Amino acid sequence: MLIEFNVKNYRSIRDKVTLSLRASSITEFKEDNTFVKGDQTYLRSAAIYGPNASGKSNLIKAMGFVRDFVINSARSMQAADDIPVRPFKLDLETAKAPSYFEILFLLQETRYRYGFEVDQKKVKAEWLFALTSSRESVLFVRNEKGIEVRNSFKEGRNLEAKTRDNALFLSVVAQFNGEISNRILKWFKSFNVLSGIEDARYEGITLQAFEKSKHREKIIEMLRLADFGIDDLSVKEYDLTEDRLPKDMPPDIKKEVLSKFKDAKTYEVVTSHKMLPGRNRDETTIQFDFETEESEGTKKFFHFAGPILVTLANGSVLVIDELDTKLHPNLTRAIVLLFNSKKTNPRNAQLVFATHNTMLLSTDILRRDQIWFVEKNKSNVSDLYSLVEYKLPDTDSKVRKDASFEKEYIHGRYGAVPILGNLSKLFEEK
Repeated sequence: MLIEFNVKNYRSIRDKVTLSLRASSITEFKEDNTFVKGDQTYLRSAAIYGPNASGKSNLIKAMGFVRDFVINSARSMQAADDIPVRPFKLDLETAKAPSYFEILFLLQETRYRYGFEVDQKKVKAEWLFALTSSRESVLFVRNEKGIEVRNSFKEGRNLEAKTRDNALFLSVVAQFNGEISNRILKWFKSFNVLSGIEDARYEGITLQAFEKSKHREKIIEMLRLADFGIDDLSVKEYDLTEDRLPKDMPPDIKKEVLSKFKDAKTYEVVTSHKMLPGRNRDETTIQFDFETEESEGTKKFFHFAGPILVTLANGSVLVIDELDTKLHPNLTRAIVLLFNSKKTNPRNAQLVFATHNTMLLSTDILRRDQIWFVEKNKSNVSDLYSLVEYKLPDTDSKVRKDASFEKEYIHGRYGAVPILGNLSKLFEEK
């Protein structure tokens, strides 16, 4: 379960910003949109709004970077590899400074606070704290002088010297089967960060979920209920052969792929649609090739069906950039409501997403603390703030729960909207 994410000096984010999934003391939708763990109340979802190029995607990329670096830094990187991190470049001071990341999460009733500072060459600092009762204890701390391992993290002893400058100590300890570090690494693997534009990359997750009987019927039913005209769906498995590769792929690349993946399988998704009634036909349905005959929105919904169902089933965290791209606003709304409902989300999975769909800015969908805005100032620095904290500039009062969120946002009362010039001037005669 995600509690909080902090980032500083990463892409357009110069100053520290915090995305929190702690619920505030407001009363709306306490039964559905929030859940209780211990003595704290948390949010099931959070929506991030803002104009194009404001930094929404950079915030989500920061989450994806942390996830991937934790999982891969010890396993996949070599000593000479650069760390794929980008600081804020519009300030000479920050361009040379390390980027900062910290994440708070709950795992098996223990709250962990884990973070690190890195530049492109090395890990400058790293820390892991645990809170089991009322006191936070140090597991390890890393700085320029070295790595200090406490008794509460004995699995890290004697691994300090095995940690490369460009690798995380937590990842190294997990490689040596440390109990705590492996649990944390497993949590990060379930912390999925997806791109709503490159949705085809996640088809494999849906195909894996489709193979499991408990998800198969739900995926088919999701497509039926989404009003795509699909009556059924099947997945056919084939051996990877030359005719299954793209026709325009160069012969030498085909040869290399077939050699490297000689035992691999390829899959073909087929959908069934009902034929028009009458017409003296014996056939009642007809099959469509999913890749070439279904709409882009249909394909995206299918690609995301697996990650959504797996996240709900496991009670994990799903982060999606551009959730609404290619999808009708009602479909986006339906996905958000799956996470907000304690009936469809009994394991308290969490969804964090960036969107331009202002229809979700409704008092019957989201609480004020679930609505976040990203805005760039005149120095092109991204800032992040929630609606529940925002003070209206004309009254200095906070936004009321019965306010028209969508209308006021579109009219710029909350900030985080583009300030457009008059495009028609481009066509005026001089």
